Amino acid sequence: MISFDDIKISKQIRMALDEAGFDKPTEIQEKVFSPIRAGKDVIGIAQTGTGKTLAYLMPILMKLNYAQGFDPRALIVVPTRELVLQVIETIELLSPHINLRAAGVYGGVNINTQKEKLYSGIDIIVATPGRLMDIYMTRILKFTMIKTLVIDEADKLMDLGFMPQLKAIFEIIPEAHQNLLFSATFSDTVAQLADDFLISPERIEIAPQASTVENIHQIQYQVPNILSKIALLKHLLKDKEVFNKVMIFTETKKNADRIVNRLEEFLGEDLSVIHSNKAQNTRIKALTNFKEGTSRVLIASDVAARGIDIENISHVINFDIPSNHVEYVHRVGRTGRAEKDGTAISFVNKGEEELIEKVEALINKPIEIGLVPTEVVFTSQLLEDEKIQTRNIKVKNTIRLDLASGAFHKKSAKNSKTPSGSKGRQKAIANKKRNSKKKSKK
Repeated sequence: MISFDDIKISKQIRMALDEAGFDKPTEIQEKVFSPIRAGKDVIGIAQTGTGKTLAYLMPILMKLNYAQGFDPRALIVVPTRELVLQVIETIELLSPHINLRAAGVYGGVNINTQKEKLYSGIDIIVATPGRLMDIYMTRILKFTMIKTLVIDEADKLMDLGFMPQLKAIFEIIPEAHQNLLFSATFSDTVAQLADDFLISPERIEIAPQASTVENIHQIQYQVPNILSKIALLKHLLKDKEVFNKVMIFTETKKNADRIVNRLEEFLGEDLSVIHSNKAQNTRIKALTNFKEGTSRVLIASDVAARGIDIENISHVINFDIPSNHVEYVHRVGRTGRAEKDGTAISFVNKGEEELIEKVEALINKPIEIGLVPTEVVFTSQLLEDEKIQTRNIKVKNTIRLDLASGAFHKKSAKNSKTPSGSKGRQKAIANKKRNSKKKSKK
């Protein structure tokens, strides 16, 4: 079995890995190390949870070696604030025996505080695209010394519409530099980014695109509506021994807040929540509490699906199935990390059945359907936005949903009337013909 010594890690980083409890590299870490060290442009495709951050940081830190000069020599661009913090934390983990300076910059906090941190000199900047360009415009730093650019979670950056900012970043750094592009999937937009800016890249793909790791047990429960989902969630979370570290993903901030409102009294200090409407300090505190075990349950909207590397998450629960079904892979990848077992549970209502089918096609295997515990009582009551969605479905698909039985019914023939617009148009044509006949008789 290959070890870190086999890929010729420096003594200083090897010591840090030993202290952190890492005993062998993952496949992505092993395979990208030599090409990056050789200065090649690299595309690394690997599923969430396989150690991509460590994979690119180890050779970069060895290349930088020690603090030097005033301006940054390596730039790492990521899609979210959470991932900035995660990468900085990993740099700190790897560099207790290396004299290197790193800082993270991201929106939502005072830019002057970040400028002060950069003013005394920096070797590595980890940044979200928007705040990086804000920093650049202040002229506090020059970007002429950057030799390595990392685009991490490239698929998410593309999904969030950051292509214009990424193009601007390529314009402000030296033409001669090394590009490293890492992603869980290789979509058409990521491929276009690679074609535009990478030079003869070496592509290293570790697992089939958008696959989930084998040690994650995946199960789905068929649940009719939001209030029933909350009832099932509450029942599952009663078992503190089994559900000892749980991450719950929602499609919307509204649903995240609904869970908090209905379970806050039940869970107490066991509960934390992060989404984009929360202040940055609140989000950092929530993540810290969850990491350290102060809270047992973390509720997150999809903004947090990437970049959270927390050990020993026992369960991921998909309260909603993501409308972008590829996000399912990133969500469930929060558990089953570092070859440990994990469980991913999905709550699926009638409107989400097509999405879960797309997920199954994506991961190329069926997701087991679980039996809802008999103690859980479902309700037919809908919240207001669910009623609106149901009305929209009825108009669009000419079907009616019987919420009590969960069955669909086709629209009866006697109710299938010709649209008024069509009838009015036919009447106008008939009148026009009659008027034409009258004129011809005259």
